Amino acid sequence: MLDSQKISWILGMIFFLGLGFEFGDALKVPFRVNDVLPVLPRQISWPVLNNFHSAVDLLPQYIGSLAPSNGSINWKGACFFDNEAKIDFTDAGDRGIGGGLIHLSTAAAHSWTCMDLYVFATPYRVTWDYYFSARDHTLKIESWEELAEVEYVKQHGISVFLMPSGMLGTLLSMVDVLPLFSNTGWGQNANLAFLKKHMQASFERRHQLSRATIDPEDVHSGDFLAVSKIRGRWGGFETLEKWVTGAFAGHTAVCLKDELGNLWVGESGHENEKVAKKVIVVIPWDDWWELALKDTSNPQIALLPLHPEVRARFNNSAAWEYARQMSGKPYGYHNMIFSWIDTVADNYPPPLDAHLVISVMSMWTRMQPTYAANMWNEALNMRLGTEDLDLYGIITETEKRGITFDQLLTVPEQDEWVYSDGQSTTCVAFILAMYKAAGVFGPISNSIQVTEFTIKDAYMLKIFENNKTNLPNWCNNDEDQLPFCQLLGEYKMELPFYNTLEPYANMNENCPSLPPTYERPVRC
Repeated sequence: MLDSQKISWILGMIFFLGLGFEFGDALKVPFRVNDVLPVLPRQISWPVLNNFHSAVDLLPQYIGSLAPSNGSINWKGACFFDNEAKIDFTDAGDRGIGGGLIHLSTAAAHSWTCMDLYVFATPYRVTWDYYFSARDHTLKIESWEELAEVEYVKQHGISVFLMPSGMLGTLLSMVDVLPLFSNTGWGQNANLAFLKKHMQASFERRHQLSRATIDPEDVHSGDFLAVSKIRGRWGGFETLEKWVTGAFAGHTAVCLKDELGNLWVGESGHENEKVAKKVIVVIPWDDWWELALKDTSNPQIALLPLHPEVRARFNNSAAWEYARQMSGKPYGYHNMIFSWIDTVADNYPPPLDAHLVISVMSMWTRMQPTYAANMWNEALNMRLGTEDLDLYGIITETEKRGITFDQLLTVPEQDEWVYSDGQSTTCVAFILAMYKAAGVFGPISNSIQVTEFTIKDAYMLKIFENNKTNLPNWCNNDEDQLPFCQLLGEYKMELPFYNTLEPYANMNENCPSLPPTYERPVRC
């Protein structure tokens, strides 16, 4: 499900605070052992790092918003435990609209070696500063970008975010994150440890061989392929995606049989090297399987066969027609994040929240406007029924209508929406749209928006084989006793709540997804 644009989105949220800082002399209180760990030998320091720091420590925490009418805000920081801030408007500025002056006082440092890092953000700017001494500080905003920013700050203030870890804690957390993307055994262990800690995954080793000898005769049109990568660049990105969505797989594909009985695979997110982007394809099974076996990200792959009753109503001709219609179209960037965000507050693993989302959107809009338009501007315009508004125009329009931006993010995606480059489907939305076309959802098809589904939502559907004795013999499932057929991988694939949820109208349009259990109401 991931590519360079998705990478930018995830990395933007994780790394945009670590944009450069210096070490300084701290004051007062005796140091803590955590602050000196990086200078100790690796054999001593790393076991401690693994116990006290995680990739989540890199994410900023929303402190509050500074507006002239709000007075001051107070909070406890990671380094300084007693902090206060306020903002005043100034008459200065080269644009003739004034600027601002943030007053921030820090006190009660816990260590000689710590410091606090902050990001100050509006939809029109993102800036940062760091503090390593207990005193009164100021941060000057020479000029507002435009009058709209002045009005935004008057009404909503400047959002303040704190890096939860201290100065050296930032480096320690970086040490925890970077291995997720390493294509080594060390990197794989980092991914497994992250998922065990934050999602309660178990990663039991399989009793059988890690690779099944597949007989295509036993695979049918509509059978679902779930893929979980656990090392290297894609393994790291999938790990973070799993964490925010609650899915125990990071990519999906679907099987198709043609009229001659040949087996094919339909996939949204296939890497097209000729055009250097992810597209929708239908390729022969042998080609897809060969690529999977060569994949250095150590993919764990499971085949989820459709239930015989569902297979009986699967319209293969309609499925092929849909697949051919979508073949060659780009991956569904436009609605990618909206399948995850259903609620105002209950889809963001702490310390993520809607404030951070809009700030990241703002930063990337300033830095990569084309990327921003592709990732969210078109989708947000769809939700408002407007055209060609940029992020700041979208925010202005939501305020005119009396709704908040975090409410706008929760408006359900509609399958019939057509974007500038056509219909937009992620890897799982492509499969479920094919299921709709093939009649899998029966009379409620028109009441299901598949672009609202995450991978977890898909494998929870009660449409798969529920009798393990009907699985093909080559699944080698006698000891592992999985409810599906694992084709590849050294660890048992876990798909919590697999095959348990009967499809219903308007499903997955208002569902929470908070770790570590990702519990949800039966109908949401």
